[in-house]
Amino acid sequence: MNAIVPTLLALISPGGHIMSTIECYSEVRAFIRDRMRKMGIRSTFIDIDEDMESSLKDVLDQNNDVTLFYADSLTNPMLNVGVMKSEPRDTEQKKGKKGDTLEDGPQGDPPTLKCLDIRRIVQLHHQKGVLVCIDSTLASPINQKPLTLGVDLVLHSATKYMAGHHDVIVGCNAAYMIIRGLKMMALRVEASNRTALLMAHLLEAHPKIDRVHYPGLESSPWHHLAKTHRAGYGGVVSFEVKADLHGTMRFIDALEIPFIATSLGGCESLVQQPAVMSFWGHTDEDKANNGISNNFVRFSFGIEKFEDLRDDILQALDRI
Repeated sequence: MNAIVPTLLALISPGGHIMSTIECYSEVRAFIRDRMRKMGIRSTFIDIDEDMESSLKDVLDQNNDVTLFYADSLTNPMLNVGVMKSEPRDTEQKKGKKGDTLEDGPQGDPPTLKCLDIRRIVQLHHQKGVLVCIDSTLASPINQKPLTLGVDLVLHSATKYMAGHHDVIVGCNAAYMIIRGLKMMALRVEASNRTALLMAHLLEAHPKIDRVHYPGLESSPWHHLAKTHRAGYGGVVSFEVKADLHGTMRFIDALEIPFIATSLGGCESLVQQPAVMSFWGHTDEDKANNGISNNFVRFSFGIEKFEDLRDDILQALDRI
């Protein structure tokens, strides 16, 4: 957020208009929707779906004050859904499927890792003189280089894949730790890519797994974009276990290798159950509206051996 906020404020003046996606990082979405609106800046949120291009064209054709398009690529698999119904309705435009407002549009879709057609997005916005800014944290500079696709600005959370050790709070004194991480970033990312892809295939075929969300799988609706826009599919896999809340908790607690934590991109594998972590304290209705089911798991794979992680996950699934 320390990089995102000054970037947005530097590029958009009062009276301006920013476009983003419903699936963007929730803290950024809240800043755009709540804080920037108080500064006189309008916002429009677009759903990443099969109608995204027509939605973008509609907004760009009907508004000549759009200054910036901002989005994540890849989207975070637990933060990629719409504003909760319990949040107050405002006057900003929020485009869901077929032009519906967000509150009337799709709700409760399972969280997935969604990919953007960055080349097409750049083309549409540059035709109207609109800048494009992409947060490429989940992709890392190894898996995707948005600047080569025509993007104007790229942001990364340096505490994730760049630093790579889950031990950095960015500031001047942490610069040497990020430089240390950059030296080995390619090796770390390539290792996590390999493990995540193998694990996604294994989980997809496992009888105790309901669904797997990973763009490297051919069953993913985003596979074609990931294949053409990225050098690797990333180290984060999300999936739904065939269990209830407590059964999924038993699976998480039985894991011996990964740490239970909400970050990603480090040497160590991390796992979390959003229903009792990121969305702890939210009502069941809020979780349902945001696609957060009790059996949903997000796994960020590190550099451990695939065989060790495989055996650990399989023994934990046996506990359900």
